[in-house]
Amino acid sequence: MSSMLSSALRNLPLSPAWAAGAFARSLSCSSQFQAAVQPKTKKTLGKTGVKNVVVVEGVRIPFLQSGTSYVDLMPHDLARAALQGLLTRTSVPRDVVDYIVYGTVIQEVKTSNVAREAALGAGFSDKTPAHTVTMACISSNQAMTTGVGLIAAGQCDVVVAGGVELMSDVPIRHSRKMRKTMLTLNRAKTLGQKLSLISKIRPDYFAPELPAVAEFSTSETMGHSADRLAAAFGISRLEQDEYALRSHTLAKKAQDEGLLQDVVPFKVPGRDTVTKDNGIRPSSVEQMGKLKPAFIKPYGTVTAANSSFLTDGASAMLIMSEEKALAMGYKPKAYLRDFVYVSQDPKDQLLLGPTYATPKVLEKAGLTLSDIDVFEFHEAFAGQILANLKAMDSDWFAQNYMGRKSKVGAPPLDKFNTWGGSLSLGHPFGATGCRLVITAAHRLKKEGGQYGLVAACAAGGQGHAMIVELYPQ
Repeated sequence: MSSMLSSALRNLPLSPAWAAGAFARSLSCSSQFQAAVQPKTKKTLGKTGVKNVVVVEGVRIPFLQSGTSYVDLMPHDLARAALQGLLTRTSVPRDVVDYIVYGTVIQEVKTSNVAREAALGAGFSDKTPAHTVTMACISSNQAMTTGVGLIAAGQCDVVVAGGVELMSDVPIRHSRKMRKTMLTLNRAKTLGQKLSLISKIRPDYFAPELPAVAEFSTSETMGHSADRLAAAFGISRLEQDEYALRSHTLAKKAQDEGLLQDVVPFKVPGRDTVTKDNGIRPSSVEQMGKLKPAFIKPYGTVTAANSSFLTDGASAMLIMSEEKALAMGYKPKAYLRDFVYVSQDPKDQLLLGPTYATPKVLEKAGLTLSDIDVFEFHEAFAGQILANLKAMDSDWFAQNYMGRKSKVGAPPLDKFNTWGGSLSLGHPFGATGCRLVITAAHRLKKEGGQYGLVAACAAGGQGHAMIVELYPQ
């Protein structure tokens, strides 16, 4: 299927929006769009007999490049800091929270239920249930929608959802042979039995088993998939570098203008207080062009400059039923409306989650692409995001791979990730989903829109999309 998809898609016409220089023009378009916004009034997506679920607040500690200020911490330290930041900003009483759910990808074995450990560390009652979910890069999306389900079902009124990832310190195991020997040794009863087992240990037993960076089902890294996807859709190295530069430039602008309101300071034990993301680094296409391919060498187009970097960070979001939020005197930021999860071929279409999820969530909500005022899509790789936009704008792809009669269309750039994205802000795997949702809510308020669409891909060939509706101002 891979070669068929590649040959068929490579010659698809590329929209003029992606021609050289389009990204530079989009920067000025973004600012003009923000300056000229007019409030819109559309139908609400509330449904009779279904509880309205609202976002009261969402925060995150600064997302940092791995190996920097968070290097000596553990995942629950980051998650605890995000929870404390949420408590400080909202003043919500801890005993009001009915449930806590967190997403993570690479679990620390000592704190496998990181949600519980972080909650206890943040001072929540030991009577407050907490559990951890994992769904690759959409883990905190799953945490949020789990909270939505609990509230909609009437099981809870107040849920805290979030996500955390610490790539600075990932579990490294002994080899399976060594683990088996050590476990057997632990059960040995006599000195003779123990010596016999020890005598069987060979030098190769000591080789460490590093965390897998490849898909289990395909043995292919996500970077390789991104490279193949870019090639299949005819996305050039220059286009990827231009898009990555756009992301970093917009993120820097948003950071300088104080638009990244979800970031809360974190006093790192033994270090200074961290106040902002440290991966935002606008460069130039010329400088980016000097980097060598990171995965498929020497002809690949995915590099360190046009990929999201390994990131440490955590997020937390306060979700309530609308009635509870108003009763407690809160002014919600947004409604969490319809959402979908999708799955597709984990090899050839690993990173196409947004393409499959977007039309489904629009149809579920009774909206069209033109109804959406802000788009927040996860940027795993520049090639991945551009391939998704091209696939969404292709009738051929819709008909041959999605079982649809026609394309959904590509989001316009002046509404798309205008405060930066994962390429620049960072991508702590388990925490990104909450950032996407709260950013969509903040952009809706800032730009005068009503509907936001959040979408993300995930390892394993899965994806998620959600409609966010601005709360009446």
